[in-house]
Amino acid sequence: MIYGEMPTMIFILASGYLLAVYLLLALAKRTGKKTTATNVYLASQGKYQRKATVRPNVTEATGLH
Repeated sequence: MIYGEMPTMIFILASGYLLAVYLLLALAKRTGKKTTATNVYLASQGKYQRKATVRPNVTEATGLH
């Protein structure tokens, strides 16, 4: 019968999918921790500065009356 091995194939594919999701989540968690720790370290050393610009002249939109 063609579908005789189907339950085994479904189990193998489902297991592979769950393993891939688990590994990707572990990788994302590990990468997130490294990035945050590096930024905190650089900020504490004074080597990391945010670049923000503020425009001093603000114009009012007059066409919205």
